[in-house]
Amino acid sequence: MRVLLADNLPDLAIARLEAAGDDVVLKGDITADELPGTIFGFEVLVVRSTEVTAATLEVADQLGLIVRAGAGINTIDHARAAELGIYVCNVPGRNALAVAELTLGLLLAIDRHIAAATADLRAGTWNKSAYSRADGLYGRRLAIVGLGDIGIAVAERATGFGLDVVALAKPTRSADAVHRAQVAGISFIDELDELLSTSDIVSLHVPARSDTKAMVDAAFLARMKDGAILLNTSRGDIVDEEALIAAMDERGLRAGLDVFANEPDSGSGEFDSRLARHPNVVATHHIGASTQQAQVAVADGTIDAIDAYRQGVLIGCVNMEETPLRAATLIIRHRYRVGVLAAILAELRAADINVSNMHNEIFAGAKTAVATINVDVMVDDAVLADLNALDHVINASVTPVTT
Repeated sequence: MRVLLADNLPDLAIARLEAAGDDVVLKGDITADELPGTIFGFEVLVVRSTEVTAATLEVADQLGLIVRAGAGINTIDHARAAELGIYVCNVPGRNALAVAELTLGLLLAIDRHIAAATADLRAGTWNKSAYSRADGLYGRRLAIVGLGDIGIAVAERATGFGLDVVALAKPTRSADAVHRAQVAGISFIDELDELLSTSDIVSLHVPARSDTKAMVDAAFLARMKDGAILLNTSRGDIVDEEALIAAMDERGLRAGLDVFANEPDSGSGEFDSRLARHPNVVATHHIGASTQQAQVAVADGTIDAIDAYRQGVLIGCVNMEETPLRAATLIIRHRYRVGVLAAILAELRAADINVSNMHNEIFAGAKTAVATINVDVMVDDAVLADLNALDHVINASVTPVTT
């Protein structure tokens, strides 16, 4: 396959692809605007931060798979990719430890004034009295918003500092998620107001979606304690930046930020941000996942996804229907002969019955097989009879799907 790497991957990851016979082209500095003119002829696209727009997807003549070498997919137009039949997969969880480490680093930097103290020392200023005023972390309450792999990893590390870690109780949480949270030392609080108003620190670990955009607005921030700390190592657009600036100006909130709403499209460039310049902010350059350990783990997951696709299997695909669109399931036992499946599908087409998904498994000895076919409408007796009458069909039965 021809594989375009729109962001850098470790040499060992590239070597894995080349060892599998892939033609790998590395363009680690390509921009979103340049991608449409480059994507022609590539079957697989790998990106980290490079945006994949509808314009790129619509000119991609061979593209079948996009792999986001990381967790978030907000930079990829995955809805348009679904319309064009292009898989979008991600690699969640592989960078969780790195992001969790940075989250705790930002918290320590805020509490101990590390950035400002370093700047003074570099400027030749000794100001021990100013930088000796720190609250300390032990016994303070940390609220985690978003209990995925990263949120859990933050909790595990925070409890080591003696922080009281809490999260919002949700009836939709699975038993496994609740168990993982409890093992990580997280207690649950029923109401968001209580969660925010009783916490000294709020750490955000939610994905970028329509329902999380600007979720940290003026009302959210108003529930937080005066002087509380907000940490965001997830996505920039979940925070209303103007509201945060106002809360910092008026109520002394402090913020540790790795992400911003209008970051440059590439890894370097000019960045004019009133929020980043605010004296109550300690910030980094969206580097949460950028440790060597995390890069290797994410790269391994990325190549695993490509290798699986090569074998007709999907890992981490995010733009498929979660529940197949089906009204009935056909079970068809048949002789293992060329053309049997084609004849079956021809009968369904003639009856205006659409296949939502199917698979065919071969019995030991390769004499017979069984096709399981999910269809979008109920199959009537006449169609079933026609299927049973086909050459080499042993038996066709149908089961309605109950909801």
